[in-house]
Amino acid sequence: MSLTLFSLTSSFTIGLMGLTFHRAHLLSALLCLEGMMLSLFIAMALWVLQLESASSSAAPMLIITFSACEASVGLALLVATTRTHGTNHLQSLNLLQC
Repeated sequence: MSLTLFSLTSSFTIGLMGLTFHRAHLLSALLCLEGMMLSLFIAMALWVLQLESASSSAAPMLIITFSACEASVGLALLVATTRTHGTNHLQSLNLLQC
């Protein structure tokens, strides 16, 4: 296993473990998701560079575009839940109240 593959796999795994075990706040969950998406973007960009193929060169740009959209929607939800509930704790959010 190369050092690059190991570092990308470990960064994705750390983001997944952070999302699984430390989900007290909505902001920390969004940051873990963003870290996972960035590690996927770097892995896809390196894979396209390794293949030297023009047909799959748009895939990393699609991933980073979806990641930016996910971040903007997540921050909008964070602001909305903080305004309505007064906190961003995930345990205080109840879907039945909305």
